[in-house]
Amino acid sequence: MQVIAATGCGIITNQGAYPDPRGEGKAYYRQIALYDDKFIPQFAKIAALIHENGGVAIQQILHAGRYGGIDLGYCVQPSEIPQTLPHFRPPREMSKAEIRLTVKEHAAAARRSIQAGFDGVEVTSFMGYFMANFLSKFTNKRTDEYGGPVEKRARFMVEIIKEIKEAIGDRPLCLRLNGAELMDEFGGNTEEECLEMIRIAVETGGVDMISLVVGWQESRISSIGRDVKPGHWNYLAKNAKKVTGNVPIAFGVRLPDAAMADELIAGGVIDFFEICRPLLADPQRLHKYAAGREAEIKPCIGCLLCLSRLFRDLPYLCTSNPVLGHEVELGAEPEEAPLKKKVAVIGSGPAGLECAITAAQRGHAVIVLEKEDQIGGQLRLMAEHDLANKEDLFDLLRYYRAMLGKLGVEVKLNAAVGPNFRKLYPDVDAVVLATGAKISTDYPLAGGQVADGLDVLRGKTQAGEKVAVLGGGKVGLYIAENLAGKGKQVMIIESEQHLAGDVMPTAKWRHISLVKNLGIEAFTGARIKEICEAGVLIIYKNNETVLVEADTVISSRRDADSSLLDTLEFAVDELHCIGDAVKPRGLYQAIHEGYRLGAKL
Repeated sequence: MQVIAATGCGIITNQGAYPDPRGEGKAYYRQIALYDDKFIPQFAKIAALIHENGGVAIQQILHAGRYGGIDLGYCVQPSEIPQTLPHFRPPREMSKAEIRLTVKEHAAAARRSIQAGFDGVEVTSFMGYFMANFLSKFTNKRTDEYGGPVEKRARFMVEIIKEIKEAIGDRPLCLRLNGAELMDEFGGNTEEECLEMIRIAVETGGVDMISLVVGWQESRISSIGRDVKPGHWNYLAKNAKKVTGNVPIAFGVRLPDAAMADELIAGGVIDFFEICRPLLADPQRLHKYAAGREAEIKPCIGCLLCLSRLFRDLPYLCTSNPVLGHEVELGAEPEEAPLKKKVAVIGSGPAGLECAITAAQRGHAVIVLEKEDQIGGQLRLMAEHDLANKEDLFDLLRYYRAMLGKLGVEVKLNAAVGPNFRKLYPDVDAVVLATGAKISTDYPLAGGQVADGLDVLRGKTQAGEKVAVLGGGKVGLYIAENLAGKGKQVMIIESEQHLAGDVMPTAKWRHISLVKNLGIEAFTGARIKEICEAGVLIIYKNNETVLVEADTVISSRRDADSSLLDTLEFAVDELHCIGDAVKPRGLYQAIHEGYRLGAKL
């Protein structure tokens, strides 16, 4: 919390606390609670920490509603609308007495927040949580005073606002409301209805700020991931500003760029730049921006590892920021090394680059040796062929380039390493192998030729019009989606029962949607019997032999490229191996391993 408190933010909102002793509002196992006075001392420490760093402290109250009851086996909603996602609990419709009790519990939690020293309170309805369940015509089918037209669906929100203002007096109350639910396919609110809810909230006279948010957890449309370009949702803020009048708007959905935020504020579109995930990626981003060091800001790449872990009841981690969640044992910055070394990093993928800059920050003299003519490794290759927002990944590469330059790391391109390493680099004390992974084209009974999938992406190998991709993990999906996007007829052959087995949970749906929308045929649960000139013979459903006709067969299977371990074993004092060179995995593991090794060298 100390790291976040020192970000330079003018207002800091503490994570949402559920307000009911039953735990119906509890969204995840580690969620904090504020249903009893016994919690006040712990919250007081957080408020004091924010104040010590010059910030205004706001406590959020979060009743998860449809997504709550994690310890109970059920959830509460205004109406008994079945879940569309199977991991949430079965719903139970609330009585009017239960609704009024929950309103009182919100107000009591707000009172405790102020007693703990917080300056104000925020109530959230975003992502399909409790208040959103009342506001939305998807989850609110009631026929009493809490359901029906917009005004009646807003009744619960209005009661919450009035009760909290009575509890906290003239202290500020912020309300998080959807500018868009993105729930059209389920019959959710339109953007116009969302605006009407904002108007009703403002007209109560009890709301001091609107935090504008987008989407529900069940939305099939991305709102904050890499599929959405920065600035895409700005129009929602413009529309909301027309109905909020003098009530300020805080906004930050896919708005990671402080320069863009400055433009919106100057243009009167928003009043506060709201940041969440970008500050997890780089807690110093505001200080760097203010000092004109924008190139040194480590970007949030929109991969949503943070939410993938949160929704599986694990502490936040960040792909870009290896220190997040481990500040105590790792420290906010790498410590100066007691003994300075000459370190050679072989390979300039994300693992190697992260290790290089971290080692340089500790005072080591670092040289990066890259066999290709550009840095970036497979990160650059994937960025070039990403069907989402490419700039998120390219921003990460731009950050690494900037830091290599700032820290004086020497980079040698077209520098293949071989047995003569010691002769070429006699003063090197430690070598880090970050040589990544390579594609294996070695398949049994391969009578036909099998192409290297990465070489296909690089343009070194041309694919025919009918393509079979072996493997439905993330690399196979990248290859298949790119070729299908170019008009090729693509089939994926996967031995597991489902595609995207190694894809981050929050991104699986994206690939499944692309497979469907691009017309890619998937043979899951299939075993390869033979690769022949006509295509691939597979053992498929009911143990039948099926020919998947293809004029090009492409492998996406990755093996660790660690061959230099033997070559360099007696050429250097210290020899380390990180990232995909240990075992092919993902960007998160590569960056984290690079940092941890760099911090120990």
